[in-house]
This record gives sequence, C-alpha cells and structure tokens, in this order.
Amino acid sequence: MSDKCILWFRKDFRLDDNPALLEASKHTEIIPIFIFDRNLEEYNSIGEASYWWLENSLISLNKDLNNKLSILEGNSLEIIINLIKEEKAKYIYWNRCYEPDRIDADTLIKKEIRKLNVITKSFNSSLLWEPWNIKNKSGNFYKVFTPFFKKGCLESVEPRKPLNKPKNLFFLKPHKRNYNYQFKYQHKKHKWYLKFVKIWNISETAARAKFDNFLNNGARDYSEGRNFPYKNSVSKISAYLHWGQISPFRLWYEAKRKMLGKHLEIFLSELGWREFSYHLLYHYPNINKQNLKRQFDKLDWNVDEQLLSKWKHGKTGFPIVDAGMRELWETGYMHNRLRMITASFLVKNLLIHWKEGEKWFWNCLLDADLANNSASWQWVAGTGSDAAPFFRIFNPITQAQKFDKDALYIRKYIPEIAKLPNKLIFTPWLADRKDLEDANITLGIDYPHPIIDYPESRKRALDAFKKISN
Repeated sequence: MSDKCILWFRKDFRLDDNPALLEASKHTEIIPIFIFDRNLEEYNSIGEASYWWLENSLISLNKDLNNKLSILEGNSLEIIINLIKEEKAKYIYWNRCYEPDRIDADTLIKKEIRKLNVITKSFNSSLLWEPWNIKNKSGNFYKVFTPFFKKGCLESVEPRKPLNKPKNLFFLKPHKRNYNYQFKYQHKKHKWYLKFVKIWNISETAARAKFDNFLNNGARDYSEGRNFPYKNSVSKISAYLHWGQISPFRLWYEAKRKMLGKHLEIFLSELGWREFSYHLLYHYPNINKQNLKRQFDKLDWNVDEQLLSKWKHGKTGFPIVDAGMRELWETGYMHNRLRMITASFLVKNLLIHWKEGEKWFWNCLLDADLANNSASWQWVAGTGSDAAPFFRIFNPITQAQKFDKDALYIRKYIPEIAKLPNKLIFTPWLADRKDLEDANITLGIDYPHPIIDYPESRKRALDAFKKISN
C-alpha cells in the first residue's frame, strides 16, 4: 500500500511547531504543496505588499523543503483530488485557517476527499485557542476583550507547548506538473515594494532571529517603550506571525521564558488581541464588510477622493500623521501607535468611512490580516465590538508631542521639515516667515498646509455622531 501523504501549506510557512508536518513525518513520502486559489477572498483581493511577502515566503519555504514544494494555482478541491488520484496518496494533512470562506471551503474539501477513502486531518497551528472553544458562563461568545482574555483564555486550557521540527523528512514532487503557479512580482522593476528587499528577510530563520533580538533588547522596555515609534521596543514580528514563519505558541512560551512582570503581561495581552480579532471574525463573518454597531450605517460619512488621497500619501500637513503614512508606504509596516493616530484622523477628522482606510492598509501592509485589520479599524472608528467610543479622537498634535517629543520619528520620514525646531515641527503652519526661511521651507510647496482645521473637524465629527445617537 502507498504510504504517500500530501502536506498542504497555507499560512504556516515553517518547519518548527508545525503539527501537520509532524503528522506527515510519520509517512515515508511527503508531497508538500501550496495552492494559490482565487476562489478565496484573501488571494482574489490580495494586497500588493502581501503578494510580495507571500511569493518570497514560498521561495524561502521551497529551499527549506529541498526544492520539493509544488506551488500550484487553481481550484483547491480540483487540484487536491487530481493529485490524490495521480499519486495514489491515501492521506492529506493541513493546518487550519479561520477566515469564513476558508472554513466553508475546507469543510467541502474534507467531505469530498473522504468519499475517495482518503484520510484527512487538520490541525491548529496559528491560534492559541480555537475561537469556538472560548465561551462565557452563559455559553455565548465574548464581545469585550478583557473578560475574553482574562476569563475565557487565561482561565481555560493552557496553550499547547511548541513542537520541534521532525527529523528524517523525505519530500518529493508529483510526477505530473499541472496547475503550476506563475510568479507575479519577482521580475518586475520600478515597483514601490522592491525597497522591501533591503528591509525584510523573509524566512523562518529570520523570524526566529528577529524575535530573539526583541527578547534580548526591546522587551526590557516593552510596557512603556512600545508607545514610542522612534524606539526599538516592539518586535515587528506581525508579518511573520500572519504568514506563519513563526508560531504564536513559540512566541507565547519564549516570552514567558524571557520576559518579566508588566512587560510580559502586556506582550501576552497583545497576542490576546490577535486571538480576540479571530474570535470576532468567527462569530461576525462580515466584520470586514459592515459596521458591528449598525447605527453607524446612518452616519453621514464624507466622500472626498482628494482628501483620501492626501491621507494615503502622507500629505495632510499634520506631521505625525504624514510620518505614519510614509512609514507604511516605504516599509510595508506601521508602528501601532501610528496606526491608531492615522486611522482616527481619517475616520474622525476627515470623517471618511473606516472601510476606505482598511482597504489601503490591506494593500500596503505586509502583515495585512483579515481579522486584525477589520477589528482594529472598527475599534478605532467606534463601530466595533468593545471599540473605543467615537468621541475619543486622537489629537495628532498632542499625540506627537507626547510620543515623539524630540521629533525623531517625524524627522526620519519627513526630512523636508527636519530643520524646524521642536517647538514648531509639530505645527509647522504656526511658524513665522523667518522660522520657515531658516528651515528652508515654503509651506504649500515643500510641505503642505493642513488639509483641515483640527478644532472644526473635531466638532464636525462629534455633531455627526450626535445625530445618530439620538
């Protein structure tokens, strides 16, 4: 009898702590595959930054698999059934994904494969707790983060321990080469994301090294330092975690081994927010398409493509907002404090629907994640579950003065105003002619005038909110 098994990689591009791989290692021959399936929303509408990361992830994974990874494109069910028949495989394993359409697709695939008398098993490799297992005392799902994490998660079953990479693995490629995927971005020039190559090393090894560096350095100041974008106090591990170059179980236990006190507590809670986002996605499958608080459907959102474009490209005239948007464009990453500031500015000061910001982040973020992206935007907009109230509006001036008091972050991403003194750099429109001349700045040419009057924009947002609150 054939002892071939198919190992289907999805968002688990690693050999360490990979339960599907561990199960596959019990067989003498493993056929590793990846399928780019445009029937799935994530691949059909994949952002450009994510596309770049995905393709480079596949290249790296293929090397780790001794160049035996079959990278395929097409309908997952059709490809898998054909592969089973051609290779006479009797087993197929994969690690679960939790997006609504993936759950539906996986359910159908399992049903059809079992008709072929093939053993199929799926495993959890990307969430510390399965979203359907976390329930409150009434047996319902949680809608507020703190009880979800402290009661639902921390008082439930402890996350499993990480699994080591299995030994003596033998991979092989299928005999037929059908459905081969054609790489899209590897050979094109003059794309803005090509600069990522100088910033990001996309590999399982790099993920472990980056997190180890964080634990040995940034973690010492994490509880406070994580709020300051110019400090190296955050892990920047989010893209690796999303695509599976490192597992949350490894992060959880390595953090518990090396971090202490409040630093550890807050870091684990950040992993908890990721779990909460997937918890919400599982119970609110349309979280990326509609307001969870439906009264916001009545809010009079502003439709202004010109303002939206200036926000996207860091030309609002508010330095901290522009610095955040330029960091996103140049690096595919944005510090979390800046994600909140820039999102609040779009939704509340420009009064533009959060969905417009969610779409831009989806295209530009290397860590773009359906659950996290949607839940976070709804949190800032005040439209989601356990969200910040709509009347909590991040002031871009005071936020900059508090979290970038020496303007190190602003000067890095907006060099054209770098010569302004600290007392003026947060509000360049208040500088007099001599200060601007000394800094070699002409407002409206070298750096834009503010696109809004901040106090007026705040009042307009609060008035719009009052109309739907009555």
